[in-house]
Amino acid sequence: MSAAAPLGQAVARIQRALASRTPQLAERDEPYNEAAVALVLRHAATDDDLELLLIRRATREGDPWSGQIGLPGGRFDTSDPSLEATALRETMEEVGLDLRTHGEVLGALDELRPRTPVLPPIIVRPYVVAVHRVPELVPSHEVAEMRWVRVGELFAPTTLVETVVHVRDFRMKVQAYQLGDFTVWGMTERILTTFAELCR
Repeated sequence: MSAAAPLGQAVARIQRALASRTPQLAERDEPYNEAAVALVLRHAATDDDLELLLIRRATREGDPWSGQIGLPGGRFDTSDPSLEATALRETMEEVGLDLRTHGEVLGALDELRPRTPVLPPIIVRPYVVAVHRVPELVPSHEVAEMRWVRVGELFAPTTLVETVVHVRDFRMKVQAYQLGDFTVWGMTERILTTFAELCR
């Protein structure tokens, strides 16, 4: 994507920031699975801000992230040539957006590996992707809702709060991005906080 494209200035700045750092990889001591998610960015319709695609996962029995706000993505499949391919494939499957055709991968963020008994042993690698054209999105059965949020609003000082979330039989006090009825916490909050540093 050239600097003259609609996303040019903001995307170029993020791309430079990604290129200037080496993503930290998680320790790969067994057992673990791998997954990848996509931070999908598009240009806001009214100004120079960017928008980020968030999804609300469908409520499903046995899914540890059931009903939570997150990013398109999922587990690595043996047919995937890389974790980047995983992020692109899962985005297509979950929201119907072909990032190979309509987007450009800008780089990767630090991997996350939560070590808690309430989550499966998984390593997640986030990829930042800019899209130059967004066709109509078609959510799969895994996605209850999709929403484009303005990056400027997402990373406003008042958006990051301490709040209480209820997960299964647990009640936890967490740090979260609060955007109306979207409470973004856990791994997604950690991914976005890392990304926020690149946007400054």
